[in-house]
Amino acid sequence: MMRKEEAVAALGQRSLLLPGWVRAALAANDRLKLYLSLLQEAARHAAEPQAVGTDWSAEFVRAGVRETGWLQELVRSAYFDDGVLMLRHLDRWSEVVAADLQTMARPVCESAQAAPAELVARRDAWLEFLRGLDPQEGLEPEQLAALTHGERERGDSLHLLVMDLHKALNVLAREIATEELDGAHVWGLAPEDRSLVRAFMRGLRRTAPLKFSHPGLDTAATRDGPRLLIQNDIGTNDVHVLVVTVEEWEIRLTYSDLHRGRFRFFQRLLEEIGFTWTVQTSAAGSGLNEGRPYVVGEAVFRGQDRAALEAALEALGAKIVFVIDWNRARKRLQQFVGKEEARDLLYRAAKEECGHMGWLLAGGERLVFSAMQSVDGEAFRIGERLDEVLGPQAASEYLFALMRVSTRILLERQPPDLVADEARILLARLLRQRTFELDLLAEHAAYTHAIAREVCAALEEADPATLEAQGQRGKQWEREADHLLMQARERAEQHARWQPLVRLMEHADDVADALEEALFLHTLLFVEPLAGLSPGAREPLIRLADTTLAAIQDLVRAVEIARSMSVQGEAEDGDAFLQTLWRILRAERLCDQLAREAYRAIVATMAGTPTGAQIAGQMASAVEKASDGLLAVGYALRQRVMARTGVTS
Repeated sequence: MMRKEEAVAALGQRSLLLPGWVRAALAANDRLKLYLSLLQEAARHAAEPQAVGTDWSAEFVRAGVRETGWLQELVRSAYFDDGVLMLRHLDRWSEVVAADLQTMARPVCESAQAAPAELVARRDAWLEFLRGLDPQEGLEPEQLAALTHGERERGDSLHLLVMDLHKALNVLAREIATEELDGAHVWGLAPEDRSLVRAFMRGLRRTAPLKFSHPGLDTAATRDGPRLLIQNDIGTNDVHVLVVTVEEWEIRLTYSDLHRGRFRFFQRLLEEIGFTWTVQTSAAGSGLNEGRPYVVGEAVFRGQDRAALEAALEALGAKIVFVIDWNRARKRLQQFVGKEEARDLLYRAAKEECGHMGWLLAGGERLVFSAMQSVDGEAFRIGERLDEVLGPQAASEYLFALMRVSTRILLERQPPDLVADEARILLARLLRQRTFELDLLAEHAAYTHAIAREVCAALEEADPATLEAQGQRGKQWEREADHLLMQARERAEQHARWQPLVRLMEHADDVADALEEALFLHTLLFVEPLAGLSPGAREPLIRLADTTLAAIQDLVRAVEIARSMSVQGEAEDGDAFLQTLWRILRAERLCDQLAREAYRAIVATMAGTPTGAQIAGQMASAVEKASDGLLAVGYALRQRVMARTGVTS
């Protein structure tokens, strides 16, 4: 008996089959992604048999594959034989992949009056390739790469064909859609689906202007049995079209990416709105993406009610635009800041919904280079990065401000040249303030504060069991502080404006060195036959250390006030700054007095242990030396702030 599909096709009404064919093709696409991921999982297992793998059984069942035992065995039994990946059930794998490839290609290659010759030829070539696989011979590295790689410059792959067919399916879906719902091409929806599609489109439309003229974000939706299917074309060459399914109280999104950083970026965005991820990373081995695996993940949201589902779909729709050209923006930002700072900038731009496309379209890196050349010619030299001159924090703040203003100006349809003017103004203002030079001092002060707290804790507790750990922590913090001073010296070699900061930080480093020395001397007091400080000597030493700690806390406050003070110098900020410095001065005088009390107590109570008394006296001297260094830092900081802001005492 002739089936309905065959009968309709025989009557020449093949277009009547398209909705069903497209739905079947989309389901086949989901399975093909899983089959390719499974192949990479098998390669990873073969390379690292002891590594914990991912069980994809549940995903296969949801995709309509009921028998999964052989798929698990395909992974578990995989091994490399002289570089060749040997797989049990390779023949079965190639058979189901070929069947799903035919199903996926059918609406694209068989429904149009003029089928795309390139896709037809590629489909036929890959079907022939799959039929030619021999399970006895396994997969050569070149064959494994040909199936899985996603880089067009390396030639065609099955992975690339699946991606291209998916994009072509999007076009077909729009053509056969019977309705446009808030910008989405839809057909076959159930009544309860409409509010869900509208929620997704609300989020999408809210941020879609941030892509400007870039193609992408076309959306289609239909019902596939118990599931609502929403697919969105991101519009990039190397990322899969996103497919979202909604079934009962659950939203699922499958996403794969050649760029691990972009995957983590999107992962982070979705986690913030309540999605959880199952991530599968392919192996980095011979024949597999040349050691460059791509990441496949499934994000799941489980809502308590319909309102939660709609809110999650709206939030999801609003995030997609920020994936467009993400990698291009990251590479350009890394010309001015480090890799992590560039990723944080893109994440912040997405979270605050200003995006990065405006900056790219307005000139991107050319805006920054032009601004660096045009303002303060002594500040920047050819070949220097922005963060090498401004420091990482100030450079990041400048770039984010430029991204935000670029988006605003382009959305307002103002001339792009205005962005270049803003870039120069922003940088000139930052250089006039020059608070970025205090970033290193602030970080240094934080390490010094940590060492001082450790000295106080050691004197308070006096526990021999924790001495070694306390000493190691203090030494590590002192090394970190030294490293910051080295950074300042390196910058001063290139720019004269950093030289005053070096002198300031050298005083600050004397404080850190003295406190670390005090912490080390305290550990010597417990080396046998010594048994620590006498109670009479310990009390004045605690007061001395506490007073020094309070002065360091005031130094931290003074640095923070100095970093935030404007060039004009607000009166309230100036008063607070000078009062803080005055407390540091009084603390130094008090420390002189407390040190003498400690010396008297040491002589009076530790005369029976001359070595212990000597070490205790050296410890008191080291803490007093730290307070002297704090006074030098305070005066140097006061001089710098007064010269820049005109604050007077």
